[in-house]
Amino acid sequence: MSPFRLALAALLAVPFSLDAQSQQPADLIVTNARVYTADDARPLVEAFAVRDGRVIFVGSQREAGMLKGASTRVLDAQGRTIIPGMVDAHAHFAGLALKLRAVDLVGTKSLEDVIALVAEKAKTLPKGTWITGRGWDQNAWGNTQFPTHTQLSAAIPDHPVILTRVDGHAGFVNSAAMQLAGLTRTTKDPDGGKILKDAQGNPTGVLIDRAQGIVGAKVPEFTRDEMRSALKDAIARMHSFGLVGMHDAGASRANIDLFEDMAQKQELNLRLYVMIGDDSVALRHYFAQGPRSGLHNGQVWVRAVKLYADGAMGSRGAALLEPYSDDPNNTGLLLSAPAHIQEVAEAGLRAGFQINTHAIGDRGNRVVLDAYERAIGRVPRVDHRFRVEHAQILHYDDIPRFAQLGVIPSMQASHQTSDMYWIGKRLGPTRLYGAYAWQSLLQTGVIIPNGSDFPVEEVNPLISFHAAIARQDGRDWPAGGWFPEQKMSREDALRSMTIWPAYSGFQEKEIGSITAGKYADFVVLDQDIMRVPVELVLKTKVLATYVGGKTVYEASPRP
Repeated sequence: MSPFRLALAALLAVPFSLDAQSQQPADLIVTNARVYTADDARPLVEAFAVRDGRVIFVGSQREAGMLKGASTRVLDAQGRTIIPGMVDAHAHFAGLALKLRAVDLVGTKSLEDVIALVAEKAKTLPKGTWITGRGWDQNAWGNTQFPTHTQLSAAIPDHPVILTRVDGHAGFVNSAAMQLAGLTRTTKDPDGGKILKDAQGNPTGVLIDRAQGIVGAKVPEFTRDEMRSALKDAIARMHSFGLVGMHDAGASRANIDLFEDMAQKQELNLRLYVMIGDDSVALRHYFAQGPRSGLHNGQVWVRAVKLYADGAMGSRGAALLEPYSDDPNNTGLLLSAPAHIQEVAEAGLRAGFQINTHAIGDRGNRVVLDAYERAIGRVPRVDHRFRVEHAQILHYDDIPRFAQLGVIPSMQASHQTSDMYWIGKRLGPTRLYGAYAWQSLLQTGVIIPNGSDFPVEEVNPLISFHAAIARQDGRDWPAGGWFPEQKMSREDALRSMTIWPAYSGFQEKEIGSITAGKYADFVVLDQDIMRVPVELVLKTKVLATYVGGKTVYEASPRP
């Protein structure tokens, strides 16, 4: 075990029971289970006990039974598998809520499919109403070129339309939307964005990265009540897939206020680690308050900032050191100046806030690591736990720098299985060796908190678990896995969805494992993901999800 992981194990090691509380009756005893605790001190047990929302004992069924009182509920798991409540270390809470209210374009196989879905939605709305959608991916179409608005504008002339690409880094709009936004052939590219234009210089309707804001700024925002309702639907979806928490990768002050209000009203039931969006006014506000952790009975943490270094591979906006193999005149986009990343990092270090920066391309990652290194040199701080979000394409020189700088690569395994079909065209063969290089990073001693980046990918965290251990899609392709030497072990894959997200959010003393003293967040599964054949992992169903010892989701029949 690496020194980093030995230190983490020592930090997490606590007694299996809390002496004072463990002598009193439990509220809940879970027995007859195969419990993978994600606690290196006691990785596999058959029972545990809960009182006042926290685990008070982990161990044998016989000992747990001694804590039974007159009002104790006993959950007989009937030999089923239990794991800690899963946490998505990088996702977009409001993004999922909005997607659940938009036209779902995931899985469309052509521009015609996209237009048909939007046209069907248009029939249900008054003329002039905005139509939003998300999930198109030109790489899944027969013609993998970016679309032009001509067909979309002809099919839906009476509604402004904005359709977000699956990765969130490109938008596709019709002529009605462009007219409302004043987008013409004379409109210049904004910093960190690109307006695609045809040979005559007219906008094609595709807007890359920050160019999306030209039209997006005109879309009416949800009211507070509409957003609350949509967030509740998003929470229910997370719970149904065994998620008890998430790291929200970039939230506005208005949304953070709403999250806290929902937590106070017991409408959240989620361990929500918030990254404040890159807004100078909001950052001044939160830096003045200082880091806040475990608010509202352990539901909200506000102690991190989300920055953007570059775009995404699918829209060729990720910043590369050398040009795209399939676009020789393009090296991608830098969405933030390196000096800005350094400036915010230094401010974060002074204020005690973690800085988490989106970086996908090898140039984007190097820019972030360089900025972090300069900031840490100017404002030294032990245990800063700065993160790079995605860290998808790395130059081999930069792989050891994460451990050297104490920077955590926060990665999403499902991105690898989504991108593997076409990423070779973008990068060529040589750069693929630094793509989604989980094992290369783990061997340096870092941890990798896993996630989905939903709504970019599906909410189900077992998709990322499967991708991490197999590097295959749901059809078991390719045989043996894509660059199989980079697979994670099942133990590390479980940690990547439980204790590693907790550590990467300064939450490891409260959540992330089934350990005495921590919140009793756990999931009951219908099969053992640690032992079943790899091809059966994605067939696993969540039977129940518990937050603080209380059921927040239960399938039928009851486990």
